Amino acid sequence: YADFIDWYWKEWGKQLLRGEGRLIEDKLCSFKLSKKICYANWFDIWHFHYVKELQYGPWKEDEVLNIAKQDRNLCDFTIKSPLFEKICDEHEKGWVDIEDIYYDFLKKSDNPKQLNKDLDFIKNKLIEYLNSLSEPTLNPNIRNQILTPFNKEDIAIGSMNLWKEMMKYRLNYKDEEWERLFAGYNPKGTKPYSVSTIQYFKNEHVLDILSGNFININEKICPAYRLPDHILILNFNYTNTANMYLPQVENFSVRHIHGSLSNPKSVIFGYGDEHDDEYQPLMKKNDNEYLRHIKSFRYLEAANYREMLSFIEMDAYQICIMGHSCGISDRTLLKTLFEHKNCVSIKPYYYQKEDGTDNYFDLVCSIARNISNPRLMRDRVVRKERCEALGH
Repeated sequence: YADFIDWYWKEWGKQLLRGEGRLIEDKLCSFKLSKKICYANWFDIWHFHYVKELQYGPWKEDEVLNIAKQDRNLCDFTIKSPLFEKICDEHEKGWVDIEDIYYDFLKKSDNPKQLNKDLDFIKNKLIEYLNSLSEPTLNPNIRNQILTPFNKEDIAIGSMNLWKEMMKYRLNYKDEEWERLFAGYNPKGTKPYSVSTIQYFKNEHVLDILSGNFININEKICPAYRLPDHILILNFNYTNTANMYLPQVENFSVRHIHGSLSNPKSVIFGYGDEHDDEYQPLMKKNDNEYLRHIKSFRYLEAANYREMLSFIEMDAYQICIMGHSCGISDRTLLKTLFEHKNCVSIKPYYYQKEDGTDNYFDLVCSIARNISNPRLMRDRVVRKERCEALGH
């Protein structure tokens, strides 16, 4: 979001450089030349009113923007949206969460219709920003992290029976079932996983599996036997980046839970915490505008949420968190995933900073806010020494 706000102001700098009128505005803010200024448009300002020496080069967007914001003799600069003004204040502090700020305003608002218009405009600008970005480069380390096998040491103690049953059930897989499974895990031209390794493993460890003795079934022994049958990437960020990382096979899928840029009308942008103390008072108001950008209602407009529910009901699953802050603006959905009986593990891939620090602690705190039972959280979240930095 911070990058998006930077982009928004840079676009304003471009408009001011070429502005043809005395007043330039959108739904969030306006720049109007002062009555003291005799020039007819903004374009003339940078050529005649403010003149740069040639050795300093052409005007830059941030330069003209700062002048327009700060020089009251030149310009009447106005932020028309209180929501956007607060977003800018938070951005100056170094961190901004637009959805959280929106919800804070919604709880206090006497005019939710106008507030929603402001958010709609911000959402459309966000879509415009994301569409302006170049195609990302695939990080092979992230792909490997997505396609990694289950590890026994990551499984919650309370879910160990589910893990054991899954291991036992796999004894019945036929060779062709393993071949279909490996199709998604064996890159073109390579064959790291094969049926022969499965056969050897079962012959050597069948008694361990049947007896429930899983001491020997760890990450060092037969990774092929521990590959997930299905992978679902639940994508929150509107882009198609996630699709790059998952081979196109029947048992792998990507669900754009908040919509995608290819269909702007599908984009869900708002708030999703039904467990907040002040949510029920909003429900009781006889005004649907208060609910217009509540994510739970928007999920009903597409099949993605239902397909997610089908996935988590199917079998035991591990959640790998990659790039999601797990903030409370998605609490309703995350709580459903984290607390489900089939969830055997929650593994955060943390962000490694240049100074050597990371955000593992912050991620765990955010995860905890989405789980009602602290004991369940401590059991399911994978300890740091078992986690790794995303993409490393």
